[in-house]
Amino acid sequence: MARGPRGSHDTISTPQPVQTEQETLALTGERTVPGIAEENYWFRRHEVAYEYILERCRDRTVLEAGSGEGYGANLISAVATAVTCVDYDLSAVEHTRSRYSHLTIHQANLIDLPLPDSSVDTVVNFQVIEHLWDQQAFISECLRVLRPGGELLISTPNRITFSPGRDTPLNPFHTRELNPAELRELLTTPGFAVTEMLGVSHGTVLRELDAAWGGSFIDAQIERALSGQPWPPELTADVAAIRTADFDISDSDLDASLDLLFVAVKP
Repeated sequence: MARGPRGSHDTISTPQPVQTEQETLALTGERTVPGIAEENYWFRRHEVAYEYILERCRDRTVLEAGSGEGYGANLISAVATAVTCVDYDLSAVEHTRSRYSHLTIHQANLIDLPLPDSSVDTVVNFQVIEHLWDQQAFISECLRVLRPGGELLISTPNRITFSPGRDTPLNPFHTRELNPAELRELLTTPGFAVTEMLGVSHGTVLRELDAAWGGSFIDAQIERALSGQPWPPELTADVAAIRTADFDISDSDLDASLDLLFVAVKP
């Protein structure tokens, strides 16, 4: 099962956000946001997972747990019956309320979701679980709020590629990163059945950029960001040109994937 350079998401029409004075949420290093050229690689790498799962959200009541800036929930709202967002960060909540006023959003802790038992069809949790101190409590909360047969769609950086050989994550905002076996165990322990195990990886264009930038397009960006110097125009241009279609999603070679994308079902 693989996603090639052209996908059905190219034809999806998404709701337009309400225009406000604060068009871009502050970039802290803890989350990614749209609209920043130098951040575009990371934004598209997050966005591709949302596009991939859109059809699973069609005509469903969806909770995005850890909604951040709100762009993902906004994308899902094009196909879902209703979308509720929960985020702990007050600035992100206020931004989402202002920019995406058609969404319902709550400020709350993810291990104490402000929703009734068995109240949603789908929970989306993308690039968030690695930030949480009590990951098992959160997964149990997802199980509680889902209806029987409901799905948890979860993505997270693959520890094997993100912080190889380390128990402590390289990213200071991460508490615990997971490899495929660890993520599966985290989901199945409280009672989920894992039905799909996928990985996000570089497609043809990004593999060519890896070669062009000394073996790693990611490292080239990180080195420039840490240097404190202006980015070379050619690097900014290459980053700004990245599309979601430049990433692949597949169930093959999971250990080599950059991000994990799992589907888990409540019995």
